[in-house]
Amino acid sequence: MFFDKVQSVENKFMDLEQRISDPDVIARQEEWQKLTKEHASLVPIVEVFRKYKEITELLKGDTEILNDKDSDADLVVMAKEEISDLEKKQSDLEEQMHILMLPKDPQDDKNVIMEIRGGAGGDEAALFAGDLFRMYSKYIEKQAGWKASLISSNAPELGGFKEVIFSVEGTGVYGKLKYESGVHRVQRVPVTEAGGRIHTSTATVAVLPEVEDVEVDLNMDDVRVDYFRSSGAGGQHVNKTSSAVRMTHIPTGIVVECQDERSQMENRAKATRVLKARLFDKAQQEAKAEETEARRSQVGTGDRSERIRTYNYPQGRVTDHRINLTLYKLENVLNGDLDDFIQALAEARRAELMKEEGNE
Repeated sequence: MFFDKVQSVENKFMDLEQRISDPDVIARQEEWQKLTKEHASLVPIVEVFRKYKEITELLKGDTEILNDKDSDADLVVMAKEEISDLEKKQSDLEEQMHILMLPKDPQDDKNVIMEIRGGAGGDEAALFAGDLFRMYSKYIEKQAGWKASLISSNAPELGGFKEVIFSVEGTGVYGKLKYESGVHRVQRVPVTEAGGRIHTSTATVAVLPEVEDVEVDLNMDDVRVDYFRSSGAGGQHVNKTSSAVRMTHIPTGIVVECQDERSQMENRAKATRVLKARLFDKAQQEAKAEETEARRSQVGTGDRSERIRTYNYPQGRVTDHRINLTLYKLENVLNGDLDDFIQALAEARRAELMKEEGNE
């Protein structure tokens, strides 16, 4: 049954191969690009499946040698040695196929809008939000082809951010950053603390997949748009122009403000992007809430109130509570070295999906 599914994937791959080579299809660039992308997405599973079939044929040949009473003795010895090696390769390739055939999150290839907000802890929470923003900025810089762009920010006098919103564009952005949604906790001596006591503060991170117009129904008749003067630094510009934009989605009560750009039009465009992403995320969260408890992700529900990670400065450790992983490399993590956590979370999610597939 499983291998029938994999074979159907290879059949589809070969069909796409013919179609993207068809001059008539190539002439229709939009259709050709869509088919080319789909073809490329099937390459990993098809390559592994073809290697698996090659190994299976070699095993079949060696087994025939063993079963043939007239086989040369030296040939039989060689076949026995080869069978052990081939069976291990076959097992490894089968496991790879099971992983590659797991259902993919349709949002994984999307760009994202990230929102970081200081939580409990006052000024220290804002400083921690600033540390998280720097951490993600460093991580994004290390990813080939990724680009971050600031959308909106609210920075208090002592530093950090009460709130910072930015977009991230690139290949597979949501697939990696989606595990960062939730409450992040820091344990350290605040710069504002004279007594040297360790405080616990929090910041929330939201990772929202950016959506196309066809994916979210935004009726601008449902949106109240207000314009006001920027409250940030900006000299005469702040006093003379009402370029800041506040959008209120009346049916849901979602409010988005954007005032970082000097142009009212640019602020409106950015606010609209954030509003669409939040509306889409709200719909996704409501759909998740309807799932049965048995099918909820044990790695993390994506709930904004879920505590996911603690950054402990005195011990130099970072702990991800969803998978009970602790690393004593706080400085590296804060400099954007997040791969160990992201890969471990992805593996935990794959294991969970494989368990669900097995149950079905």
